[in-house]
Amino acid sequence: MSENAFFLRRMNDHIQYLGKLKATLEDRGDFQGSDHHSCKLGKWLDTDGPAQSSAIGNDARHIFDSILEPHQQFHQASQQALDCKKNGDTSGMEEAMTEMFKLSAKLVDILMQLDTMSRRSPT
Repeated sequence: MSENAFFLRRMNDHIQYLGKLKATLEDRGDFQGSDHHSCKLGKWLDTDGPAQSSAIGNDARHIFDSILEPHQQFHQASQQALDCKKNGDTSGMEEAMTEMFKLSAKLVDILMQLDTMSRRSPT
């Protein structure tokens, strides 16, 4: 794995988080989630992510910046799904889960774009 594989590691962190959420929503766990700053991906977004993406170039930094809003929205949707589950609102939970999975796919796509760019970069 190259030194630039941090994008793939962040994607894995996100997928692990999503798996814990899904297990809880399907009555196979008790994970309660976190805000968008406290998960592993969020911590990276707030600390090393800006510099690591900027080191690849301006285009990578622009793509990096595009992950911030959907990441926050992902956490909002996942919290809504957990709240609906707790309140017995199955249809609300399913609607929030659909949004959560759409946003997750967007996050993975952005991280894959960054990984591709990092592999092309001479750094």
